[in-house]
Amino acid sequence: MSWIHVQHHLALSPSNPPPPRLAAAATTNSKSANFSQIPSWVSLKRTSSSSVKTTPPLQQGRVENLHLVSLSKQAKLKEARVFLEQMDEAGVYVTPHSYESLLETCRNLRSLSDGRYIHDRMRRRTVKNPSGFLENCVLRMYCDCGSLVDAQTMFDEMAERNLGSWAVIMSAYAEAGFVDKSFWLFSDMLELGIEPTSMIYTALLKYLVNHSLLEIGRQLHSRVIRSGLSSNVAIDTAICNMYVKCGWFEGAKLVFDQMDEKDSVAWTGLMVGYTQAGRPEDALDLFVKMVMEGVELDQYVFSIVLKACAGLEDLNLGRQIHGYIVKLGLETDVSVGTPLVDFYVKCVNFESACQAFERISEPSDVSWSAMICGYSQIGKFDESVKIFKSLRNNSLVLNSFIYTSIFQACSALADFNLGAQAHADAVKRSLISHLYGDSALVSMYSKCGRLDYATRAFESIAAPDTVAWTAIISGNAHHGNASEALRLFRRMQDSGVRPNLVTFVAVLTACSHSGLVVEAKHYMDTMHSQYRVDPTIDHYNCMIDIYSRAGLLQEAYELIKSMPFDPDKTSWKCLLGGCWTHRNLELGEIGAANLLKLDPEDTAGYVLLFNLYASSGKWEEAAGVRKTMTEKNLKKDLSCSWITVKGKVQRFIVGDKHHPQTDEIYSKLEEFDQTLMNNENGLLTEEDDVSCTFPERKQQLLVHSERLAMAFGLISTPTNTPIIIFKNLRACTDCHEFAKHLSDITGRRIVIRDACRFHHFQSGQCSCNDYW
Repeated sequence: MSWIHVQHHLALSPSNPPPPRLAAAATTNSKSANFSQIPSWVSLKRTSSSSVKTTPPLQQGRVENLHLVSLSKQAKLKEARVFLEQMDEAGVYVTPHSYESLLETCRNLRSLSDGRYIHDRMRRRTVKNPSGFLENCVLRMYCDCGSLVDAQTMFDEMAERNLGSWAVIMSAYAEAGFVDKSFWLFSDMLELGIEPTSMIYTALLKYLVNHSLLEIGRQLHSRVIRSGLSSNVAIDTAICNMYVKCGWFEGAKLVFDQMDEKDSVAWTGLMVGYTQAGRPEDALDLFVKMVMEGVELDQYVFSIVLKACAGLEDLNLGRQIHGYIVKLGLETDVSVGTPLVDFYVKCVNFESACQAFERISEPSDVSWSAMICGYSQIGKFDESVKIFKSLRNNSLVLNSFIYTSIFQACSALADFNLGAQAHADAVKRSLISHLYGDSALVSMYSKCGRLDYATRAFESIAAPDTVAWTAIISGNAHHGNASEALRLFRRMQDSGVRPNLVTFVAVLTACSHSGLVVEAKHYMDTMHSQYRVDPTIDHYNCMIDIYSRAGLLQEAYELIKSMPFDPDKTSWKCLLGGCWTHRNLELGEIGAANLLKLDPEDTAGYVLLFNLYASSGKWEEAAGVRKTMTEKNLKKDLSCSWITVKGKVQRFIVGDKHHPQTDEIYSKLEEFDQTLMNNENGLLTEEDDVSCTFPERKQQLLVHSERLAMAFGLISTPTNTPIIIFKNLRACTDCHEFAKHLSDITGRRIVIRDACRFHHFQSGQCSCNDYW
């Protein structure tokens, strides 16, 4: 767009300054009549009797116009139109105030057809030369109803345009996104010699909201200075806000510092800008100056400064501000209490968050949302769900953020039933947040084992963003669909959406789970050169895992030594896992030594090293590892597997005998114990008791948690449905073989999600191809 014509009239000496929040476009509020509804009891038909005295039109139409205004105030436009026709037939005059009231109702209801009818009647009937005020009412009606074509036609036909007319039409174009048209009109106004008022300037400054409009904003600012309006508080605030929105904080600060008088709007406008721009320190500096200068602090100021503290995660400063809030008696106010809750949640101080929440007199949906998010953040997903159910059962207000948090909680809990119910409820209430909620749904269904639902949720998104693409790519990666994950990645590129760090973790994970070494190396090598994404330690660990799984152990070790990061526990664990799979004792010892140096309590590291020694015949060394584990009294994560049947979650731990159907479960397992009893390797898993002897371990394998869950699934679900099980630890080789065997002899499809990925067992085969 060319600004030459506009700049001709705005041009001045270049000005370096800036702006704040601006006043709204000028609007004229009609007087509100205070009366009761008048029934349509009067016939407006004229009588032919000559004995009836003729009342002067204006006098005779007073009651009729009062009734017309009454219908308008009640938004009964259909009845008003009928009554207007009756007034026409009776020759009763419609007053300008009645037209004003009718046009205002058309504006409020966005009823363009009624508005056009009223305007057309004005032109054809009683109002031959409407006042400028009434013409402005028509103009404002067309603008508010979204018909800029009608508005422009009306503006062009106006016999007399005042400053209000110019303000209305320019604001309408700017609000509709046609900022260039607004400034062309502004230029036309200047050409006609009309001097803009502060109302015009603030109305225009309001819509300069991005960096591309900064130059025109500067020129408008210089015009304000030349007009002698720069000492106007409203205009100075609008200019300061304009510079903030356009990203020129130096200019905004200069205007702010030069203001003779600053109201709270000027202070908060600049504070909000700093906070949104990721400059919380500057926002806090302004807050300190406000306190020092004795500026009156309101709820809005504290909500901003608490957001700045949350951005810095400065718990001590936030507590000081909390004390100030208590001193002013604002702690119970929801607009202050909610940001307090959010601040403490972000600072991982959930106890203080709960206390702040309890002091809010009337928590809003945003307050509850902050609490639900807080519980999820500390891993108490069940508590998040409990709050959600309570809100829903008590018919309290819910919002899209709450549903997004619940989708995420259901992902963590792998609760498909609740997730599907929450999804249906959110659809019913139209509360699925665009992109954020959509992406959470994709992740939820994927992590609940329903990749088909995840795909449907993804394909329903009109224009997926990076997060949505990453969610579906990651879902396919963890379900072992590497080819589909990479196909989706290519679709993402073709759509013009740029991948981020997490996207590449998903892509490399897909390669890792399917042994695609060459493809993984290509993506790793092109991350920076082609996509401008710098690899992190997570991406290097993915590559180490890929090399290790593929048996390229030396390459994995060299990558650990050469990568631009210090290796972490995951780096060495990936190498150690590969050494165990491919029986490389030399590199395995190196991996184990470094892993246990970083984390001497890592149970999985000891188990892998024990198994590596045992498989190599190094029984003395293996015994030493077991002795160390016993001496350290290592407490492993308790293995837990769960399955949902008829909406109820059934949980099992290793050796569990507390289930009401224990006898049936163990009886079913014994039918398939031959494969287990033939295993003589004597190796350990993370689920085994370290102190057990080998014969005892054989019996222990029979009661691994996922086997109990599989047996329960066999006796509790229809034979034509899949058995879907979730486990908190990595599946052991024996149980993996058991699931393959079970799927073959029963003909059932079994899906198990362990700590690493999903395994789909069918006809004696697993989707991972024994590569996990």
